[in-house]
Amino acid sequence: MRSWHDDDLDAYAAMCADPEVMRHMGDGSTLSRADSWRQMAMFVGHWQLRGFGMWAVEERDTRCFIGRVGLHQPEGWPGLEVGWMLARDTWGRGYATEAGRAALRYAWEVLGVDHVISVIAAENVASVRVAERLGETPEGTFDLNGRDVLLYGIDRISGVERRA
Repeated sequence: MRSWHDDDLDAYAAMCADPEVMRHMGDGSTLSRADSWRQMAMFVGHWQLRGFGMWAVEERDTRCFIGRVGLHQPEGWPGLEVGWMLARDTWGRGYATEAGRAALRYAWEVLGVDHVISVIAAENVASVRVAERLGETPEGTFDLNGRDVLLYGIDRISGVERRA
């Protein structure tokens, strides 16, 4: 996990143009290259404004960009979220869980927060499994731009106990 680089755009735009990757994100639409760039800029700005945010994720061995994982809380969000989105060819390798755990450690140890959520489309079974592996449990639903999504959450004490 690292900060965003301008040269991440090609790989990020390709990931955001994949209908299968984007199926459960936002309204399910793919993003254009320009919209992918604007989203990357928003992630960088989120770090500047909030002091935390999404990291770019790359594979250790290849140093190739494979997605984004981190903490997110734009205006109007139901809480501090740990979220993930990875390129399809990396699914099933445990990267989302590994990076999600690192993001939770950052939330607990650096930010000192007591509660973190994940906002997940109900039909996104794979992300529900990641949330559960992180120790999150169902907390209800949230209306995200007219779409009901699931809220999963974890308290700091749970996260600390799971790590021990």
